[in-house]
Amino acid sequence: MSKNKPVVVIGLMGSGKTTVALLLAQALDLPMSDSDPWLREHCGASAAELAAQDVGNLHALESRHVLEALRTPQVIAAAASVVENPEVRQALKGALVVWLDAPDEVLKARMKSGTHRPLFDPAAMRARREPYFREIADVRVDVAENKPEEVVARILAL
Repeated sequence: MSKNKPVVVIGLMGSGKTTVALLLAQALDLPMSDSDPWLREHCGASAAELAAQDVGNLHALESRHVLEALRTPQVIAAAASVVENPEVRQALKGALVVWLDAPDEVLKARMKSGTHRPLFDPAAMRARREPYFREIADVRVDVAENKPEEVVARILAL
């Protein structure tokens, strides 16, 4: 795994992108950028708050986060919505893209543990986004039964 280009962690909400990206950044001794803190810093609101106002604007901001973060080698925890943006998909060709995946039931259970996330139906989001995940991902890791440390170890071993 190269430290000369960004590593982007993608997946549906609840897949563990933030946790895995943080551990991966530590293991690679790289900075980490996450869409949720970025939104708070640049917009003063959470993803759920922004979604309640205008989902389209939220998705545009999440895409902006990734496009800006891709300028430097770092680990990026990207919001799932960004894969729907053709400009982002094109830009991701210069990064290593890691797709964290789990069955919808697992994602739904994990969603109940966080209030910072807007409510969503994993099956509906998968139907919209999985073709894009498949298109851009260099690596796909099933996170359903693995601890984040095990997921990172698997990524590093590839």
